[in-house]
Amino acid sequence: MLRPAALLAAFTTATLATAVHAGDAFVLHTWKKVKLTDQFYAEGASFGDFDKDGKTDVVIGPHWYAGPDFTAKPHEYRPVKAYDPKGYSDCFFTFTHDLNGDGWTDILVYGFPGKDASWYANPQGKDGPWTRNKVFDVVDNESPTWGDLTGDGKPEIIHTTGGRMGWVEPDWKDPTKPWTFHPVSEKGGWQKFSHGLGWGDLNGDGKADFLMPEGWWEQPASLTGDPLWTKHPGKFHSGAQIHVVDIDGDGDADVVASKEAHGYGLCWFEQTAKGVFTERLIMGSKPEENAYGLKFSQLHAIDVIDIDGDGVKDIVTGKRYWAHGPGGDAEPAAPAVLYWFRTVRGPKGVEFVPYQIDNDSGVGTQVVAGDVTGDKLPDIVVGNKKGGFVFIHEAKPVDEATWKAAQPKLR
Repeated sequence: MLRPAALLAAFTTATLATAVHAGDAFVLHTWKKVKLTDQFYAEGASFGDFDKDGKTDVVIGPHWYAGPDFTAKPHEYRPVKAYDPKGYSDCFFTFTHDLNGDGWTDILVYGFPGKDASWYANPQGKDGPWTRNKVFDVVDNESPTWGDLTGDGKPEIIHTTGGRMGWVEPDWKDPTKPWTFHPVSEKGGWQKFSHGLGWGDLNGDGKADFLMPEGWWEQPASLTGDPLWTKHPGKFHSGAQIHVVDIDGDGDADVVASKEAHGYGLCWFEQTAKGVFTERLIMGSKPEENAYGLKFSQLHAIDVIDIDGDGVKDIVTGKRYWAHGPGGDAEPAAPAVLYWFRTVRGPKGVEFVPYQIDNDSGVGTQVVAGDVTGDKLPDIVVGNKKGGFVFIHEAKPVDEATWKAAQPKLR
């Protein structure tokens, strides 16, 4: 759909157009960058239809931006405060859900690691601040998440607290009351700044398991009485969100993770035998460790989604800009890149083809991919120390020469 000329100034074409060969058609994937703000409000962002107009909106920090163009004046839903990018914000993660069941999408925020989780009740189209409901005091880990861990059809806060892994759920009859923590493990050494956490069905029993850098915890047959889950030692690294996905298409679950949040490395773990996971490096600290000569640091957030529509999930990640300020970590002054890695299955195994989406945004502690525009193409939402962004995904058929020109070159 063509946008009015007056709105085109809000968009910049991403650095590299990417193309995918689908069957007999050559499809070019491009990204248009909408910069919502240049202020540092948050390191997490998400999307949802907050005004019930049938168009998806975006939330970053204290504002939500009305879709489909996101160019109108942003709406404040909580007190506005911009932060110095040399420091930190009070919003590391943002999720959306109709928590009170009134038909309006609410906003759930996890603050600085070790701080609270609060949700903001949508005022059903009325102006003014949304009512804050503080529901849990301490959400630890730098990669906590929100999903249906228990299989009851409703999401939970999945995290650590007080040195224990577990989940927090509301009383869905009154989610404004304090939420209840359910432990998965004995008390361990996990603290608020621990990195790496995920969930998914690793053993194929239909129940989601809990993943940490030290291994995975198998969900028992029944959760009645809060039994501890069975630990299976392993090594999934500790950089960002840990994802469970069948990478190689052999029918069992594999794992995707970054090796370090503040260093280098992206990898996947192939389930080479039942319950045995073998590390496969995608990108390391040296260009020669990647088939395309690619390296970048500080992969503090990862999402997985099928970008090109081939039925196989791809990887979205990038560099977290100034995670510890301008003088900390590896290459803090390097471009804040955002990439997607196309998962290509072939006779010699799995290849990951890297396509740069942008080189002046990166990720935060969260990066969220999903269909924001309603065209069934995954878009990407980012909030971080560079500001707030929506990357709108477009696809069009092209000739073979154009497709080949858009492909990244092997090292």
